[in-house]
Amino acid sequence: MATLRAELEAARLRQTQLHRQLTGTESMLSRLRQEHRYLGQQFADSVTHARNLQSLVDQLQAAITTLQQSRSWRLTRPLRAVLALGRNVAARLRNPSASSSEPAAPSAPATPAEPVSEYQAWIERYATLDAAQHAAMAEDLASWASPPLLSIVMPVYNTPERFLRRAIESVLQQCYPHWELCIADDASPDPTVQAVLREYAARDARIKLVWRKENGHIGAASNSALALASGEFVCLLDHDDVLTPHALYMVASAIRACPDAELLYSDEDKIDEQGRRFDPFFKPDWNPDLFLSYNYFNHFGVFRTRLMRELGSFRLGYEGSEDYDLVLRAIARVGQDKVRHIPHVLYHWGAIPGSAAISHSEKPYALQAAIKAVSEHLVSQHMDARVEESAPGSGTLRVRYALPAEPPLVSIIIPTRDGYALLRQCLESIYAKTTYPHFEILVIDNGSEDPQVLDYLRTMAANRGIRVLRDDGPFNYSALNNAAARIAQGELLCLMNNDIEVISPDWLDEMVSQALRPDIGMVGCRLWYPDDTLQHAGVILGIGGVAGHAHHKLTRSQGGYFSRAQLVQNYSAITAACAVVRTAVFWQVNGFDAENLAVAFNDTDLCLRIGEAGYRNLWTPYAELYHHESASRGPEESPEKQARFAREIGHMLHRHGNKLLNDPAYNPNLALLHQDFTLAYPPRIHALAVNVSDTR
Repeated sequence: MATLRAELEAARLRQTQLHRQLTGTESMLSRLRQEHRYLGQQFADSVTHARNLQSLVDQLQAAITTLQQSRSWRLTRPLRAVLALGRNVAARLRNPSASSSEPAAPSAPATPAEPVSEYQAWIERYATLDAAQHAAMAEDLASWASPPLLSIVMPVYNTPERFLRRAIESVLQQCYPHWELCIADDASPDPTVQAVLREYAARDARIKLVWRKENGHIGAASNSALALASGEFVCLLDHDDVLTPHALYMVASAIRACPDAELLYSDEDKIDEQGRRFDPFFKPDWNPDLFLSYNYFNHFGVFRTRLMRELGSFRLGYEGSEDYDLVLRAIARVGQDKVRHIPHVLYHWGAIPGSAAISHSEKPYALQAAIKAVSEHLVSQHMDARVEESAPGSGTLRVRYALPAEPPLVSIIIPTRDGYALLRQCLESIYAKTTYPHFEILVIDNGSEDPQVLDYLRTMAANRGIRVLRDDGPFNYSALNNAAARIAQGELLCLMNNDIEVISPDWLDEMVSQALRPDIGMVGCRLWYPDDTLQHAGVILGIGGVAGHAHHKLTRSQGGYFSRAQLVQNYSAITAACAVVRTAVFWQVNGFDAENLAVAFNDTDLCLRIGEAGYRNLWTPYAELYHHESASRGPEESPEKQARFAREIGHMLHRHGNKLLNDPAYNPNLALLHQDFTLAYPPRIHALAVNVSDTR
């Protein structure tokens, strides 16, 4: 009887296990069906997008052809010839040594009517509100018991009349009515400015004015405008920027959805003198290390009014970066978790002469103010670091964190199997180029048979003191690294493929200095293919279904999406082809998942679990190495490898679910079918949603 009860209990346990597996399989199947529908829509929209682009090309070609066949084009041919001759003569006068037999450059035809840009077509399709959406906003607003009053702070100085009117009209046209516009004129000498401001104040009682007697720059003028504010939140608006009609509604919705928010920011684009929108910047969610590289909060920042006044508002002496300084001080006061991102373009940055929207060189003093602000912020956080321009003329920043007086031991772990040339290149580049003074190397030999490799490992063990761990089992990247990590003596682990070659001598100094920061988890580096195209600059979740490399195959001369391929920042994941992590953090999350992820996605999974533990993963471009990717193991071609790869994909979908579609280091308006930050067709967020989980 006891045996029977035991068998029944075992059967029940087995049934429970099977039920759990069935539930998990059904969940994964549902997830895969959802992904299939999504990719189907992406494909259909990509086809439509391609057709639209071809249509634009056809329109442009037709416009050029029509122009060239026009009567005016034929009649002005002699004039164009004279102009071309004049240009040629002028060029020869500037360059007398030019050959007299050199033909004149052909004159360009008059510019035809500009066709609709790709971004404009995208706006019209996905980011232009229709009547139903306006009705939905009105209905939603009617249900709000206590809509927050938003105080828009606008400093004004000698703004050209049409741009000033454009900015104020964009406030008057808001769908959300609970606002006040607080304007401080910073002693503008142009009398038109005062006349325009008085005109608008007479039209709408929500517009408040203050006249400064002397010019004090943006910070002082903003403080004067802030003194007029009575709203719960302050919204910063420059005098030549333009709000979208639903900008304030979206801000108020986000405040209601996140009542603990203290600071909010949105995506942006630029608007030229003719009102054409261009250069959209779809930003990541709050990314602390990217923010230390440049101020992507920008003009339409939203702050709780009480917080601004507690901070003393804008500080003088930070002209050109006063808002950067304000955000840094706010974060130091309330913490990183009080910042919210609204993933929609809510304002258009005025790209007019004299504006930093055209070039950061328009305000050269802003760089020094930014360096000062970030330096003081790091001091307030008790960080030993130095701030400098990331590259001459870039206008962006690099923070160099100091290493301890006695740098800790780093255990460099390198799995390998045969591949003598690759292994030797890897090891010798480490020893020949690395300036970091304190490291050990552990090689995990996964069944090498090449006598040359075996002899080389024995020699390196005897002469260089490397430790060799032999494992003849089937290749399991996760298990191999876990085994080596257990015997590693370092305070930090450097996970490295055997097909890596060092480029920058201070690569390990940079990675260790970042990894020692208490809030940082895994640190990745910039990896190049041997042809000097980019292999790794961070991992974006969702690309290709699970994860893919950002800015893949960029050249060295390309900065990437808003310079992100050249700046330190946080990513949800980075590759373990070369990564550094504190040993304690690695074991806090139980290392790699050797059971479910033997080969693929184990680094992405590890990073996500490190993120769940409360750390930020980080990518730095200042540690550079070559990666001869998959040269030692080859591609996934056999049926067995493909089956294993499919299982690993299934595990990632089951384990991490919707995280793979909502990467906080990316943006739902950017594509998951490509690795170059192109527009998504369609976006993965509703036009009126304030976050990706909002399904309105």
